[in-house]
Amino acid sequence: MKSFFAPAWYALTHRSFLTLILIINFFGTLYGYYWYKGQLSVTEPHFLIFVPDSPTASLFFCIAIVGWLFGKNFKLIEALAVITLVKYGLWAVVMNLLTLAETGSIGLTGWMLVASHFLMAVEAILYMGKYRFSHIHIIIAAIWTLHNDVIDYVYGQMPTYRVLDLYASHIGYFTFWLSISCIFIAYLIYNKREYLHKL
Repeated sequence: MKSFFAPAWYALTHRSFLTLILIINFFGTLYGYYWYKGQLSVTEPHFLIFVPDSPTASLFFCIAIVGWLFGKNFKLIEALAVITLVKYGLWAVVMNLLTLAETGSIGLTGWMLVASHFLMAVEAILYMGKYRFSHIHIIIAAIWTLHNDVIDYVYGQMPTYRVLDLYASHIGYFTFWLSISCIFIAYLIYNKREYLHKL
C-alpha cells in the first residue's frame, strides 16, 4: 500500500509542487484578508487578530510550507495549520451552503468560496505525513482555536453572514463541535505517527 502511494507523495512533496502550493496559498491568504476588509474596518483593535479566520489558517499553512522547503518543521504552526485549515475550510463550505438554502443562490463568488475552502481542508489532510507536531503543540493550538470560538460567538466577532444572523447560536454550537473534531483529527495524525514510529 505504501509503495502504491509513493509516486503521489513524491509529487506532493517535490520542491516545485510545494512552491506552487505556497504561491497559491499566499495569494489566497491576501485575498482572504482583503475579503474581510469591511469587517476589519469596524472591528476593535484588540479583536483584529481573531476576525479573519480562514486567511489566518492559510497563513499558518504558508509558514509551514516555507519550513518544509528549508528542511525545517515549525511544529506549533503545523498544528495550528491542520486544525484551522480543516475547521475553517469545512465551516465556510457549510455556511455558504446554508446561505444557498436560505436565499436560493450564492453566485459565482459563493461557489468559488465553497471550492477554495473545501480544498483548504483537503490540503491539510493530504500533507499529514509532513507534520511533526507533538501533543503539547496540539494542546496550545486547541487553546487558540477554542479561544477564537469564544471571541467569535461570545464577543460577536464571527464572520458576517447577515442572512444567517438568526442562526448565530446554532452556528456557534456547530462551530464548537467542529473545533473539537478538528483537534481530534490533529491528535489522530500525531498518534498514528507515534504508532508507526514504534513499529
